Amino acid sequence: MKSQDYPILEYDPERKALIEPFNLVKRQKLNLKEKKVDIPEHCLIPFYFHAIKNMEEKGFLKEIARERSLVTPPLPLYEMEHKGERLAVMTPGLGAPFAAGNMEYAIAMGCKKFIAFGSCGVLDSTISRDQLIIPTSAIRDEGTSYHYSPPSREIIANVGIIAKIQNYLKNNQIKFLLGKTWSTDAFYRETPLKIEKRRKEGAIAVEMEAAALFAVAQFRNVELGYLLAAGDDISGIEWDPRIETLSLDFHERFFSLAADICLKL
Repeated sequence: MKSQDYPILEYDPERKALIEPFNLVKRQKLNLKEKKVDIPEHCLIPFYFHAIKNMEEKGFLKEIARERSLVTPPLPLYEMEHKGERLAVMTPGLGAPFAAGNMEYAIAMGCKKFIAFGSCGVLDSTISRDQLIIPTSAIRDEGTSYHYSPPSREIIANVGIIAKIQNYLKNNQIKFLLGKTWSTDAFYRETPLKIEKRRKEGAIAVEMEAAALFAVAQFRNVELGYLLAAGDDISGIEWDPRIETLSLDFHERFFSLAADICLKL
C-alpha cells in the first residue's frame, strides 16, 4: 500500500495551516472589540448535549465565549464553578471532525488541560452499563486524526494522565477498566466482521472521537484525559441498546466526577 494511493495517509508535518484557530480567535476579538476574557485552563469535554443544556437552564453554566461560523450554529464555550474552582466546558458536537475543531477553538482561547467523557458501546457483554473505562489507546478508524499525526494503526493515550485518573478512582474506591477503544466515523457500519476484528485487536469499547482528540492534544501539546461509560452492547448477534439499565441521574454524577478529575491535572 502506497501513501499516494490514499489521501488520508498523506500526513503533512507542517505546523502552520492556512486557517489557524489562534488567528481566528484573535481576529474575532479585534472585530467585535471584545473585552479580554479570563478563560480557565481546565476544560471539560462532555459528550452529553442534554446534560449541557440542562445545566445551562439551571444556571450552572455561564457562556464566556462563542465560536462563530457561517456554516454552523454558534458554539458556546461555558464556564462553571466546581468546589470553588473555575472550569471551562466545551460543546463538542458529535463525531471526530466536530469535536476536534471545537477543541482547537478551546485551546486557542486558552484551555490547556482537558477531560473528555461520554458513553461508548462495548464489545464485551460482561461489561455492565455505566461501567467506567479509561482508554489506553484508540484504533484510528476515523479520518481526523490522520491530519494531526502520522499514519498508524492506533494512537496511545498520555500515560501520565492515565495514572492520575487511575489514582483518583482508586483513592475514591470507584471501579474502572483499562482498555483499548475503537474510534469510528460510521456507527451504522459497525458490521459483525469489523466488530470481531476490533475485538481480536483488544478493543473493549467503541466511540467516535477519542483517536482524533488524542491526536489534537499531542499536536497542540496540551493535556487530555479520557473517561468512557459503558452504554449499548454490540458484542452479540443483535444490537442491545440496554435501555432498561439506563440510570437517569448517572450523567449528572459523571459530570461531577469528570470535573473532580480535571482539576487534578
